[in-house]
Amino acid sequence: MVRLSFRLATLASLTFCLTTAITRADETPPAPPTETPVAAPAARIDGIGPDWKPLGKEDFVNVNCDENTWTFPDGEIHCTGSPVGVMRSQKELTNLELVVEWRHLKSGGNSGVFLWASEESLSSLKRNGLPVGIEVQILDHGYAENYRKQTGKEPDWFTTNGDVFPTGNADMVPFPPVAPGGSKRSFPSKNLSHGVGEWNHYYIRAINGEVRLWVNGEEVSGGTHCKPASGFLCLESEGSPIEFRGLRIRELP
Repeated sequence: MVRLSFRLATLASLTFCLTTAITRADETPPAPPTETPVAAPAARIDGIGPDWKPLGKEDFVNVNCDENTWTFPDGEIHCTGSPVGVMRSQKELTNLELVVEWRHLKSGGNSGVFLWASEESLSSLKRNGLPVGIEVQILDHGYAENYRKQTGKEPDWFTTNGDVFPTGNADMVPFPPVAPGGSKRSFPSKNLSHGVGEWNHYYIRAINGEVRLWVNGEEVSGGTHCKPASGFLCLESEGSPIEFRGLRIRELP
């Protein structure tokens, strides 16, 4: 009787252990915690270093604006936006790097940086005209909002985050994404521009007929096979007040 009880107890114990082992084997181990990848920090070129130099009043010539359109307080460059026009660099440029910070003071503001603006177009430029060249656009988000209100359509032919495109009879092969309809307007790959009243940072590289734009630390748009690929650097006045600061250039061979 004692031996039978012992055997039954032993059998029960073995059954319990086997059942426990099977149950544990069938259990799925918990998944390790998922970590959210941390985005790499934006890398901004600040224009400080060998061969970089600031650009100010003495480096520009008014082309077709009023005397008070452009002012230069405390090392900044301020523009009233009226009339439409440009001021140009003192000399022609070919290969260069450029950094500039800008902010619109009015919703829907419009401006831009012209690269390689042709001497021919500048010399014949009339009031409210703009030159032939490659434009790196500076457009406030309110411009798109106004377009929707006025037309009832989505603004599919422009963006407010750093378009690059040829003007007049200039030419460029745009980097994708590209505006629809056979346009030569390079759209930004990311929407990184800040709104009215906030400072934005542009780094522009123009080398051997190729233009690349970084907005607030990330490359977004540009184009290659630009014609012209040499000319004047211009800042644009186009209808609303804007401020620039930290404008610096490095000329390249």
